[in-house]
Amino acid sequence: MPAPDTFPRLLIEHAQTRGDRPATREKDLGIWQTYSWKQVLDEVRTLACGLHTLGLRRGDTLAIIGDNRPRLYWAMDAAQALGAVPVPLYQDAVAEEMAFVLSNAEVRIAVVEDQEQVDKLLEVKARCPMLEMIVYDDPRGLRHYDRKLLRSYDDVQAAGRDLLRTQPDFFDREVEKGRASDVAIMLYTSGTTGTPKGVMLTHQNLIDTGRGGIQRERLTADEEVLAYLPMAWVGDNLFSYCQGHVAGFCVSCPESPDTVLTDMREIGPTYFFAPPRVLENLLTTVSIRMEDASRFKRWLYARCMEVARRWGPAILDAKPVPVAARLAYALADLLILGPLRNVLGFSRVRVAYTAGEAIGPDLFRFYRSLGVNLKQLYGSTETSVFVCIQPNGQVKLESVGTPATDVEVRISDQGEVQVKSPGVFHGYFKAEAATREAMTPDGFFRTGDAGFFDEDGHLRIIDRAKDVGRLHDETLFAPKYLENKLKFYPFIKEAVAFGDRRPYAAAFVCIDLAAVGNWAERRNLPYAGYLDLAGQKPVHDLVRGCVEEVNAALAADPRLKGSQIRRFLVLHKELDPDDGELTRTRKVRRGFIAEKYGPLVEALYSSQPSVHVETQVRFEDGRTGMVQAELAILEAMIVEEDAARRAA
Repeated sequence: MPAPDTFPRLLIEHAQTRGDRPATREKDLGIWQTYSWKQVLDEVRTLACGLHTLGLRRGDTLAIIGDNRPRLYWAMDAAQALGAVPVPLYQDAVAEEMAFVLSNAEVRIAVVEDQEQVDKLLEVKARCPMLEMIVYDDPRGLRHYDRKLLRSYDDVQAAGRDLLRTQPDFFDREVEKGRASDVAIMLYTSGTTGTPKGVMLTHQNLIDTGRGGIQRERLTADEEVLAYLPMAWVGDNLFSYCQGHVAGFCVSCPESPDTVLTDMREIGPTYFFAPPRVLENLLTTVSIRMEDASRFKRWLYARCMEVARRWGPAILDAKPVPVAARLAYALADLLILGPLRNVLGFSRVRVAYTAGEAIGPDLFRFYRSLGVNLKQLYGSTETSVFVCIQPNGQVKLESVGTPATDVEVRISDQGEVQVKSPGVFHGYFKAEAATREAMTPDGFFRTGDAGFFDEDGHLRIIDRAKDVGRLHDETLFAPKYLENKLKFYPFIKEAVAFGDRRPYAAAFVCIDLAAVGNWAERRNLPYAGYLDLAGQKPVHDLVRGCVEEVNAALAADPRLKGSQIRRFLVLHKELDPDDGELTRTRKVRRGFIAEKYGPLVEALYSSQPSVHVETQVRFEDGRTGMVQAELAILEAMIVEEDAARRAA
């Protein structure tokens, strides 16, 4: 019997073969609620029939907006069962961003979590004339709203039950019409350099790719996964929704974004995916707690981590290690490492992936030293995530691994990474020219990333190909590489590098308020907030030290020694997606920032010691205001190559 080739068919198979096993969990009011595969199928069946009564038809699009909630995932199943295409949106997107996606995707019906999302859609309704109906899950605050455009989730399911009473086989007939080649979901790109594009991924794209990852890591139906990343991001879709359907494991939804760490400890996931920023935040939390610990605990932590750093990765990779070292590591694990893994929620993790951005070597070593099998992978929305994965026992800090199952990767003559695989997308929605431009004549996807294979066949990514430039003296300038090197430091949250066709490299730096704030408090440095803290000289000296360490590392590389950062400034505000400076996946929009802060960029290449700035910012409640400051232009020491070699 052939394996199910669409997500609704996978759902039906699990309901038939493991119907009483847990499929989904949700924490509500502090209590975990569990839904079996049979229960999920019943919920999806009634919802799909209810959405049909609202007019959702094969080929239509269904917007889904909110935090990770079982009912929103079920809406994806329901849409796919009807042959419609779910379009998840970032729940923290402002109304204007939502208006673009709703209009571009031609959304007629939206399923949303609560009043916040309803308000955003009502605000942009005039710009989205195709939007006919909003289905909401949480009714709080919506009692007095105009009901013409609104339906409750429960009412839609009630309508579905009415339909099933007259047509009991309606759902099964609709599922039978589905094909593996049908578009299963549309995910919008982050829009780092321009307008976001709708990436159409088929059932076959996602199921084949997800199955390859499951086979490679030997995942089973017994895995536990926490769904906490935005539903609009391909990472959540693949690791939670897709692989959960393929393998049949249970996916748990946290009570709220603020309780993720607590909920993770309670669930104890065995399979985990996180972008570097999440891992950085966890490590920052640990560092702050250790700064506040007693002298003895700090000493014990330092000694145990010293043992872990020396022997942990080798033990994790099953390499030969002296018996005395194994005993020392076991003692460290008993005293510090094991309890720390438990605090972080990693006590049962067998496989952990990180992707989306480069991860700092120290951060990577920290988790692997703890005994967490953290590995890097490389991919994109257009490739259904999996392109390269680090094999067990062959984990390299500087690479993203070897090609995944059934994936062919090549490097073009221009140094661009190109990919052919079952996961390569169906195309961009309503953008045939962009689709043709993204593909080579022989069917490879142009990733836009510059990279190369090392002597062991591991892929190394340098930067976005179009971002790699040259300084005035033709020195190689890779801005993303510099930005990542800076962000490896816990005190630096974001960085933006400049230098293409300039005399030298320069940068904007945003400090991490939590890490630098704790550092300042321990040194009795008073501050009133981010703006005040970012303007203090001790903080400037702290950041300068980080920049100069990066310069020392660059000086040791003959290709990059000329791209050391000579001048920088500490920005007066954090970069924010609401202000257009970051994408919703928190990628820097370098071109937008260069234009918005043009006078600041020019000041970095002048002789002036400071520059005045006034910036309009958007607050969380939607209001706008002005922030102004006098920013110091700071100098960093340039390290000579010989000095760098001696230091190394």
